[in-house]
Amino acid sequence: MVYLHTLKSYLNEVKQQIIRIRSFVKKDYEVAAILSKTDDGPIVLFENIEGYNFKIVGNVCSNRKRLFESFKANESNYHEKIYYAMENPLQCDIVNGPYFKIDQSFKVSDLPIPKHYESEKREYITSGIVIGRLEENNIQNSSIHRLMKLDDETFAIRIVPRHLYTMLQECKKNKKALNIAICVGAHPAVYLASGLSPKYGYDHVHVANRLLNGSLHQFKCNNGVYALSESEIIMEGYIDPFEEVDEGPFTDLTGTADIVRKQPVVHIKKLYVNKNSLYQDILPGKNEHFLLMGTGKEVMIYKYVERIIPYVRKVRLTKGGCNWLIAIASIKKNREGDAKNVISACFAAHPSLKIAIVVDEDIDPDNFEEVQWALATRLKPSKGIVIINDATVSSLDPSSDQEQALGSKLGIDATMSFKKPINKYIRSKIPVDEERIKEILDQAIITKQEEQILTDDGERVEL
Repeated sequence: MVYLHTLKSYLNEVKQQIIRIRSFVKKDYEVAAILSKTDDGPIVLFENIEGYNFKIVGNVCSNRKRLFESFKANESNYHEKIYYAMENPLQCDIVNGPYFKIDQSFKVSDLPIPKHYESEKREYITSGIVIGRLEENNIQNSSIHRLMKLDDETFAIRIVPRHLYTMLQECKKNKKALNIAICVGAHPAVYLASGLSPKYGYDHVHVANRLLNGSLHQFKCNNGVYALSESEIIMEGYIDPFEEVDEGPFTDLTGTADIVRKQPVVHIKKLYVNKNSLYQDILPGKNEHFLLMGTGKEVMIYKYVERIIPYVRKVRLTKGGCNWLIAIASIKKNREGDAKNVISACFAAHPSLKIAIVVDEDIDPDNFEEVQWALATRLKPSKGIVIINDATVSSLDPSSDQEQALGSKLGIDATMSFKKPINKYIRSKIPVDEERIKEILDQAIITKQEEQILTDDGERVEL
């Protein structure tokens, strides 16, 4: 029997990390509120959505450790596993259709598509993996895009200038539609892969298939697109490159409402769904969104920096920077000037990056108190600050020109100088046996509330 890497099979593997909400919950705002309260914690399964027959699951990929474990990786090797999969995608076996029996009685309005924030005027699918295909070039691309529901047959789709945008421009030049499939609800490795940036023409589903050791399957839709068989919900259709509507406002990665823009329209021609299909939701501007967007960029920054510096302790896109706008690289310098080259590498690896901070190998990027200490004691602002003006930045950054995606970038060299005695920059240590101190502290007595620690036997002076 072939084991299927579906969303449901994964949830059964990690069922002890799931909380089940059995009370009736409204899909608009209440689902988002509960997911926000449990961000970076357990997976949440909503078993009763008011007015709908489908269940909703959220926060599936919101925990870093759990996300890496979904494809048998950890903090020490996730860079290599992800990068290898990006460079060596593995084609899926082709099957006849989705892994479930299709029920043709459902329509798009039967799906519990939520509203998340008060800024949103319409319902948004936030977990849609959009698979586009150029049949004549045998090119297929998969990426996650927000989809604003217009009616049962159309959505507005936000597309930025990356691979799907390139494919759409090719279709526009040839005056034809771009055929797509939209997959909602899949194994975490598929969502992670859909947020990566492999070479143009590589199918992200094949990257996920490599991460999962060749266990995924695809089937050919009526429009020629190869959709992921192990999806909970699949919509087949096309994007009209000549049709645009107002899309937004939508609260995106930064937690602020993105501006309204003219965006292309998706036309839905067929819905693949089953009464037992599970609707997966991703809460924008929270940890799951951060990890799915940022992890691949973190890997690319690490790889770019590694080509310049032999020893890289860690690279981290910070949570405070939405896992997108601020990066910290911890390195071992070989000479003066290395940190400036690393800053350049960070921006080259991730063009949307706004701030790149470089610290020495004794500083842990996950400990921002240590990073601040490096800024306080090792940064020389007159020499360590790099500002790049009028650069391409993230259109999600509200401080930038969001229409043209232009703004400034900041690089910070917070590394030690070779020109001064090394001890000048090193924290002084207390020379003791740390194990002994730990043992003493472990044996310390915790005072109970009712206990009196000190007695006062002295004479009192009346004031």
